[in-house]
Amino acid sequence: MPPSPPRFLIIDGHSIIHAWEDLRKLHLRGATRYQAREELLKRMRLLRDMTSESVVVVFDGTGDRTTDERETDGIQIFYADSGHTADTVIERLTAKYAKDFAIRVVTADRMIWETITALGAHWLSPDDLRFELERAEREMRGKLRK
Repeated sequence: MPPSPPRFLIIDGHSIIHAWEDLRKLHLRGATRYQAREELLKRMRLLRDMTSESVVVVFDGTGDRTTDERETDGIQIFYADSGHTADTVIERLTAKYAKDFAIRVVTADRMIWETITALGAHWLSPDDLRFELERAEREMRGKLRK
């Protein structure tokens, strides 16, 4: 049996921040806006550590070009350029890689859901992601107790 293709979880960062109450509260306080992003990334690192999926988080950006940050043995982070949105980056990544890799996209945006599904990726809601994260946290606590 051939090996299964690598799996990727692509996350619409600001969509999740606005969907999860604790992150939304951090984001709405201007001075702690960055903490919402950092907390989301911290949680996604745990999820990546507990699953076999590569995690990609995409944020809207303000720069002249789309940037890509890769953490050593960690998650990949994209910031869209000021002329595009995170949605555009997510659609492009899905269009380019869905034929060769198993891709799941997490967003609350219905338009993105329709596009990525048509491209061959699977959609998860922010609530679905929270459930998976809670399960990963329980598994991690169980391993630490042993």
